[in-house]
Amino acid sequence: MKIGFVGLGRMGLNMVQRLRNDGHDIVAYARKESSREPAKAMGATTVASLEELVDQLEAPRKVWVMVPEGEATEETIRELWNLLSKGDTVIDGGNSNYKDSARRAKWYKQKDMGYIDCGTSGGIWGLKIGYCLMYGGEKEIVSQLEPVFKTLAPKDGYLHVGPNGSGHFVKMMHNGIEYALLQAYAEGFEILNAKKEFNLDLPAIAHLWNQGSVVRSWLLELAEDALKKDPRLESIKGFVEDSGEGRWSAKEAIDMDVPAPTIALALFERFRSRQDQSFGNKFIAALRNEFGGHAVKKQG
Repeated sequence: MKIGFVGLGRMGLNMVQRLRNDGHDIVAYARKESSREPAKAMGATTVASLEELVDQLEAPRKVWVMVPEGEATEETIRELWNLLSKGDTVIDGGNSNYKDSARRAKWYKQKDMGYIDCGTSGGIWGLKIGYCLMYGGEKEIVSQLEPVFKTLAPKDGYLHVGPNGSGHFVKMMHNGIEYALLQAYAEGFEILNAKKEFNLDLPAIAHLWNQGSVVRSWLLELAEDALKKDPRLESIKGFVEDSGEGRWSAKEAIDMDVPAPTIALALFERFRSRQDQSFGNKFIAALRNEFGGHAVKKQG
């Protein structure tokens, strides 16, 4: 299948490679020429503008967008809306808010164009393993992309989950669960690391738990790899970013009166990681000193 591809970051470029490996004809665009060069080396046709990309595709056109969530996605979707025609389809494979995806789908429908919101999971390992794809949109439109989904995903790794917005809603909750899983592993290994008298071998424990344990997982396999490289993670600063989905997941839980304390706490722990000196912790230490005379550690 011939498809346009917008966005050639690490994940997007790997997706182009996987598509090329299966014989798909790719017209690729990224703003920087240096980002386009690797795609060209893979056999993709590269262009320097969205106008050129649209010109290189035959109707009905299919364009996959893989750019950062937020303004970059909004600008790209708007520009494509002006360039594409009736019967063409855009697939947003980034981490857009599902409400934005539903809005954009209605906007595209005004010109009888298709819009698919496709939650994409797999990270940098997707090139080798495949990407888990969860997508929303009209059935007759998503069915046209079956060859692309089949190439990008492993067996049983893609699913039409519902109408527009549902794909990114499911991906949002996927990432919300990921927040909680990461936090649970982090807390467990922090306790193991703190038990100094046992001199525990953290890489060996991670490997052990991956052999039939009920807590085995791909995340734990990645933890094992990370710990083998740096057993006490001394080279890494404990600063954890969030890309938005955890916030959205917590907000949805609040809006629907659904209890989700673990996901919410995992989100707030990420905020805590960004504080070199937490005022809140200083506040607690000061109060303990005031009411109980508990010792406080002074800054040097």
